Amino acid sequence: MTHPSPPLFAQLLAAAALLAPLAGAQAQSFCASDGQPRPVQLIERFINADCSSCWADPATPSPGAKGIALDWVTPGSLGDDAPLSAVARRDSLIRLEALNEGVPAETRTAVHTAKGIKGATLRVAHGLPVSDYLGASIELKPISAAARQTLTAWLALVETLPAGTEDSPVERNLVRNVLSRIWDGRKQLSKDEQNRFFETRSMNIPPAAHPDRLRVIGWVEDEKGELLAAAQSRCAAP
Repeated sequence: MTHPSPPLFAQLLAAAALLAPLAGAQAQSFCASDGQPRPVQLIERFINADCSSCWADPATPSPGAKGIALDWVTPGSLGDDAPLSAVARRDSLIRLEALNEGVPAETRTAVHTAKGIKGATLRVAHGLPVSDYLGASIELKPISAAARQTLTAWLALVETLPAGTEDSPVERNLVRNVLSRIWDGRKQLSKDEQNRFFETRSMNIPPAAHPDRLRVIGWVEDEKGELLAAAQSRCAAP
């Protein structure tokens, strides 16, 4: 997955906002998963952009109290003429391939239960939008014995839309951008790596997205593609 290089100023601001957590609920310089309950279930809802009624389907599955849902819109056969083409992303095809799934004719749901990573914590965070970019990060630390395997980290920039948006029966976390990285826990970490896996990127914000509704959801999978841990950022109330 490649994206245009963000302005240098945006990269520097993203790094400054995300490299170290700040104490207390100060001015919203960043939002993170700190203090949030750890999701034990991840539901991925895929919708084909051709399906005009799928977004408003009353049978849309919802996660439990300790779960979280992601909404992917896949490109449809109608191209730009598809009813949901404005929010379709090719990243969804990469995610479906990782799940060994094809593009649904209408909808498809994947449900994952977190196995946990003993002795390690997953953290996600994001900074403020700058020049159509948002700095975001995902971090797993420490690298415990359970994490010493090949892991895949996913970080999704989502727009959280309340139930009722465009007649949706449920709240949706619409995927607007995504980052995927392989973390090799079998290699010997250097002192500079501080016994952690860490990725930070400036992610492009699509023109139609509302910046005040953006946040990040991240998760880590093992070599078999099974969910180990998930985390979501929440911004403190002003």
